[in-house]
Amino acid sequence: MLAAFVLSLAPAQAQTLTERIEQCGACHGADGNSTMEKIPSLAGQPEFFILNQLILIREGVRPIEAMQDAVKNLKDGDIVAIAAHFNKLIAKPAGDPPDPALVARGSQLSTKLRCTSCHGPTLTGDQQMPRLAKQRIDYMSAALKEYRDNKRKGADTAMTAVIYGLNDADIDAIAHYAASR
Repeated sequence: MLAAFVLSLAPAQAQTLTERIEQCGACHGADGNSTMEKIPSLAGQPEFFILNQLILIREGVRPIEAMQDAVKNLKDGDIVAIAAHFNKLIAKPAGDPPDPALVARGSQLSTKLRCTSCHGPTLTGDQQMPRLAKQRIDYMSAALKEYRDNKRKGADTAMTAVIYGLNDADIDAIAHYAASR
């Protein structure tokens, strides 16, 4: 953890690609599987999704304060390499284990909302659509609530429309279902 903190203080232009990836791993997990509350896992995310998100964050379209310093000086080639690195890592279940009753309810809601039509039959994502499978429950719940409440800046408005009107319990159930996949 101390090494990650020291790396975050180093000037971005002096960092090697390995150091940049280690800096990402300080929050998103050295193996791309986050152990930090409400921080998404990046392992196994579609390469284009990661690339797109990093550019949106770097350009200020998707403002995430905690990410600003880490991405502000990233060159396009670095972003491509970081996306490729995390895409190749194996996604593992993260955080608390899913609740079986919520998984069952989330499965019904996922079918009703047609989550697989965009995120794929196993919720592993594709191109610009993120992997939901094995994602942290706390992160998924928070992200979905931001979509629903139209508080997620720089996000796909189609997702907001899909979950509009869902209550917190339904969102939590979907998060448990996705994490169980």
